[in-house]
Amino acid sequence: MRGAKSWLVGTSAMVVLGVVGCGTGATGTTSVSSGAAPGSEAAVGANGDTLTVITSPKGNFADNFNPFDPSTNDGTYGNIYETLFYFDNLTGKTWDLLGTSYHFTNGGKSVIVQLRTNAKWTDGTPFTANDVVFTFNELKKYPDADTNNVWSVLSGVRALNKHEVEFTFKDVNIPFAQQYVLGGTYIVPQHEWSSLGDPTKVKITWQKAIGTGPFKLIAFSPQQYTFEANGFYYNGVPKVKYVRYPAYTSNQAADLALASGQVDWAGIDIPDIQKTFVAADPAHHHYDFPPGGVVELYPNWNNPLLANLAVRQAISLAINRKAIQQIGETNYSVLPVPTSLIPSQMSWLDPNLPSQDRQFTLNDEKAIEILEKAGFKRNSRGIFEKDGKELSFNLLTVSGWSDWDEDALLIKQELQPVGININVVQQQFNAYFNSINPGVGIKPNYDLALSWTNEGPTPYTIYYDMLDSKGNWNIEQYRNPQVDQALAQFASTTNPAVQRQALYKVERIAAEDLPVIPVFDGELWYEYNDAHFTGWPTKQNMWINPAPYTFQAAAIIMDHLKPVS
Repeated sequence: MRGAKSWLVGTSAMVVLGVVGCGTGATGTTSVSSGAAPGSEAAVGANGDTLTVITSPKGNFADNFNPFDPSTNDGTYGNIYETLFYFDNLTGKTWDLLGTSYHFTNGGKSVIVQLRTNAKWTDGTPFTANDVVFTFNELKKYPDADTNNVWSVLSGVRALNKHEVEFTFKDVNIPFAQQYVLGGTYIVPQHEWSSLGDPTKVKITWQKAIGTGPFKLIAFSPQQYTFEANGFYYNGVPKVKYVRYPAYTSNQAADLALASGQVDWAGIDIPDIQKTFVAADPAHHHYDFPPGGVVELYPNWNNPLLANLAVRQAISLAINRKAIQQIGETNYSVLPVPTSLIPSQMSWLDPNLPSQDRQFTLNDEKAIEILEKAGFKRNSRGIFEKDGKELSFNLLTVSGWSDWDEDALLIKQELQPVGININVVQQQFNAYFNSINPGVGIKPNYDLALSWTNEGPTPYTIYYDMLDSKGNWNIEQYRNPQVDQALAQFASTTNPAVQRQALYKVERIAAEDLPVIPVFDGELWYEYNDAHFTGWPTKQNMWINPAPYTFQAAAIIMDHLKPVS
C-alpha cells in the first residue's frame, strides 16, 4: 500500500526561465445550503451529495490538522491549505492555485509570483502577499518547520505589493524553486498564526483549521471527519458539498467498503481487482494503476552494520524481487532497476552504465561470499556476525498495508538463508511515520524500513529528496558530497547535456553504493465509483495524478467533480 504523503511536486518546464501557469479561472463566491442546517453533520449525505474517500488504512484519527506536522490528517494539504502552484508529476501540467503566474528574473536567482486577487481564507479574511511572506519567514524563524529546507536555497522573500511576491535565491536552482518553494510550501493565514509561536508545536484542531482550499472542516471524531464546500473559494463553491474520510485499520476492511459502494474513491491495493471490485458493479466501478514511484528498502545509516556496503550488497542480492512482484504486489508492480529510475524516466539512463548496474540479480551464494570476505562469520544460530554484532535487524512497515506487510515477510524469508535475521515490525501509520521521519535534527528510530520515494518530471526530484544531504526524504541519512555536488550542478543550469552528465554521476553511485535498496516500482493506486459523481480522471483521459493520497491533486479533482444528475 503506497500511502505517500505527496507534498512534493514537479514541473515539465524546469529548463524554462519564464513560466506562466495554466490553472482555472475564478468566479464569485456564494453560500452553501442543504436541507439540514449548513455546516452540520446531520446535513451530510442527506441529498446524496457526499464524497467518501479512503487514502489508505491508518487506524483511528488524531484531531490534528497542522500543515507543519508531516503526520497531519489527510486533506490538511490541498483541501484546507494550498501551495502557490501545483506541478503534476504524472502529466507535467501546471495548475494555478494561490498564484496565477510566475517568471524568473536576475538570471534565475529571483522569481516573481502574481497572486490571486479574489482568494479568501475560510473565515472571510482576504488572502494577500503578506500571508505568503509570513509563511516563509516562519520557516526561517523556526527551522524545524522547514521540512523542505527552502531556506538552504532562499536568501529572501518580500511583498512587492498586495498581490505580488518576490523570492530571491542564493544560487540558481530552478527545479528546487519550482518544486519546493512554489509547489511544495503550504501557505497559512498570518492573522491566525502570528500569535501561535513555533508552528511545529501548535495544536490545530478541526475548528481552528483556516485555509484557502476548496473545503473546510465541519465535524471530527477519531473514526471519521468531514469537510464542507468552501463558500469563499476563489474558483466558486465546489459542486461536491461534503467530503468524508472514514477510518479503516486494514486493506481488507477498506476493500469490502469500496466493493459494497460505501466508498467513492480509494488508493488501496485490492487483490484480484476485477473479481473483487469491478465485478460488483461493472458499470460504475473503475480503476487504473499508472506508474508511480519506487518502493525502497531504506537502511538506517546510523547503524554501523547497515552503513557497511557489504551488508547492503548481501541484502540486495538475496531479495527475490520477482517473488515480491508476484506475491506481495499481486503482479501490479514493475521490477525496479539499481538506479531507482522509474520506467517513464529511463531516457535519463547513462548509456555507458555497466550491465551490472542496469538490473538486479538474485544470488545467495554471492551474498554469502561478500559477507565472508568482509569478515563476517556465522554464529551458532546461523546468523552472520562480526565483532560480536549480529546481522539482525528490525524491518519496519505499516500495519494494515497488506501488500507491504507481505513484502516484508517475504524479505524476512529471503534473507534467512544468507545469515541475516529480520524481525518484521508493523506499526500504525502515524507511529511508523514518526519513526522514519521524526523531525529535523532527530535521528530516525529504525533499522530497515519499507517506504516510498517522491517523483517529479526528472530524476532530480527523487535523487534530491532521497540522497542529497539536505533532501527532505533522506530518511536513511545518507551523506555523500559527490551526490550533493552533482545535484547542485544539475540545478544550476538549464543545459540538458550538463544536467544529464550530472545525473549520470548520481545514477552510478545509487547503483554501486546502494544507499537505498530498490524493491519494486510501485503503482499509483486509484479506484473510483462514478455512480454519484462525474469528472474523474480515466484511463482514456488521465488529466492529473489520480491517487487520493497525492493531496494537492486530490483537492483539484474534488473541485472538478460534479454530482450525477
